[in-house]
Amino acid sequence: MGSYIPNTEAERLRMLAFTGRKSIDELFAAVPEATRIKDLRVDAGMSELEVSRKLGALADENKVFPVMFRGAGAYRHYIPAAVKRITANESFVTAYTPYQAEISQGLLQSIFEYQSMVCELTGMDVSNASIYDGASAAAEGVNMCRDRGKNGVYVSATAHPQVIETVRTYCWAYGLPLTVVPEGRDGRTDLAALQEKLNGDKNAACFYLQNPNFYGLVEDVPKAASTVHDAGGLLVLGVNPMSLGIMESPGVCGADIAVGEGQPLGLPLAFGGPYLGFMACKSPLMRKLPGRIVGETVDAAGERAFVLTLQAREQHIRREKASSNVCSNEAHCALTAAVYLAVMGEAGFAEASRQCHAKAVYAARRISAIGGFPLVFNGEFFNEFVTGCPNVETTLTLLERHGILGGYPLPDKRILWCVTELNTKQEIDILVSILERLETMGGIK
Repeated sequence: MGSYIPNTEAERLRMLAFTGRKSIDELFAAVPEATRIKDLRVDAGMSELEVSRKLGALADENKVFPVMFRGAGAYRHYIPAAVKRITANESFVTAYTPYQAEISQGLLQSIFEYQSMVCELTGMDVSNASIYDGASAAAEGVNMCRDRGKNGVYVSATAHPQVIETVRTYCWAYGLPLTVVPEGRDGRTDLAALQEKLNGDKNAACFYLQNPNFYGLVEDVPKAASTVHDAGGLLVLGVNPMSLGIMESPGVCGADIAVGEGQPLGLPLAFGGPYLGFMACKSPLMRKLPGRIVGETVDAAGERAFVLTLQAREQHIRREKASSNVCSNEAHCALTAAVYLAVMGEAGFAEASRQCHAKAVYAARRISAIGGFPLVFNGEFFNEFVTGCPNVETTLTLLERHGILGGYPLPDKRILWCVTELNTKQEIDILVSILERLETMGGIK
């Protein structure tokens, strides 16, 4: 660390003297000898040009597909140039946690605007300043529903598998009983099974449902909300934010908490992150919302101002009363989402959503007309759908040879396809022609 900390050798010696030590080795004398690295071999430093070439060579090892038909939780959308330009401003990039409101008004306002947009998008009353990612947001949402005498968690089997596992991990850590509600034959949650499981369960705290679900299908959210509310529980709804451009908001559908992955809102795929978990809820649950909430007020001169209003985490209140131990947020990713929504505007955002759906419907119709690729589920979907496939591995390998990342492979010879506004009709037709060529070859055995 010494080489990266901006202080002189004389300053280091003064700090050592203050601690009563004469050297770095004496400072770390308490560290067992066996655990110390005696010979730390670090390559010599490189020039800026050399570093640029080396990083460029490493980046070239990544496979970047010009055409993609894969989603499953991370989606390729168009990001307006203004989004990257605005969020690259050094005032945003270098900003730290806005503890001192008097010198953090810009950052606080950006978070406030983000929260306001999330509330408008989800139909909820209050939003926090974001969570690490969508899966963490789902688990934190479930955790919010714990109450005295009620800690039973129900999760739909049609949710994203990785989200289910994250919720399961949280439940294990807190000692909460978790029940997975099975999927029906139509690929949607078996709500009859949910009602049967909830009947007589006075311990039921919440039910987590994803809409659209992992298969891209639209769930019956109002019915699920009614079922869980009748049992005295809360509905935590996971959503793809892009779908909210044309679908009813979670608030309108009866959800108590809305969560999801904010990556589609202006964040590139970036080989896995960083991403953004958004959370919003109804007013009665506000004090259980983890992380931070930025509020609007007025200063001493009566001018509009922003402050950290609520921080329901262990760093700010007694640990035993904290509802979460989330110790950071994704402020820059949240800023990116807010800028994206502002640049797109209501009409532009809705148009992107409509194109996702319309192009997916066209792709589903064309692909399912090919022998061996029937639609597995016939329900309404947003921009993802599942088809059969005679040989998934061979199909995806052939598509890769044509520069196409095919759908997400599922068990039992199935593929989860995804289409966004970036997929053109020509790209869909090329995909279909490749699959048709396989059919003319007698199928893939």
